[in-house]
Amino acid sequence: MTQIPLVLITGASTGIGATYAERFARRGHDLVLVARDVVRMEALASRLRDETGVAIDILPADLTKSEDLAKVETRLRDDARIGILVNNAGTAIGGSFVDQSVDDMTKLVGLNATALVRLSSAIAPRLAKAGEGSIVNIGSVVGLAPEFGMTVYGATKAFVLFLSQGLAHELGSKGVYIQAVLPATTRTEIWDHVGADVSAMSNVMEVGDLVDAALVGFDRREPVTIPPLHDGGQWDALDGARKAMLGNLVNAVPAERYRTPA
Repeated sequence: MTQIPLVLITGASTGIGATYAERFARRGHDLVLVARDVVRMEALASRLRDETGVAIDILPADLTKSEDLAKVETRLRDDARIGILVNNAGTAIGGSFVDQSVDDMTKLVGLNATALVRLSSAIAPRLAKAGEGSIVNIGSVVGLAPEFGMTVYGATKAFVLFLSQGLAHELGSKGVYIQAVLPATTRTEIWDHVGADVSAMSNVMEVGDLVDAALVGFDRREPVTIPPLHDGGQWDALDGARKAMLGNLVNAVPAERYRTPA
């Protein structure tokens, strides 16, 4: 791996992914940009090459298509220069669970969860062998909050958080850093996918502020970074309560409250 690792970013044509590309380019990292929109990626790459002098490759891919996903997996497995993967590609769908089509939900799970697992799996063995590298997974605070009503989307983001924590547990001792980033409402084009007007919403974070905060967490090697959460102690308390419960989860007999008929 080079001293300044190459960064592969999915969903890199706009929004959070494009901003990550800009920030890493200004840090001196060469980039691989992955998204469907080649025109936007080429424009971004041209500007960043001119402004920063870094090398940027464009890898067009629709990560809901197996052949495109395989191309990106191959690049992650075979290119030893890639030391940082930013799993940012994702989408959302509007409506309630009973109104959403099974096809839309399946595609959502495929992009938000399955593609993320496969790309992480493509790079993780190489990083573990090298004893260095990072995987950044973009989740969402919705994954902590069923009350927000975005059931399938939230489930995929809860999956992203759990996967990140599990990978950190498995790979941290091997020198691989895993970060889960949990944005809240952020000014990106994802709201167009659900038919919502982000300009009419309150407490909307700007993309630059989100990514800059996430990179502070990255530099500090935080396992979970929640930029909109001002009281970090609340996350510590939640995670601490979860860990405190672990020793009580495995027992040979049911809990007393379940041994008395209702």
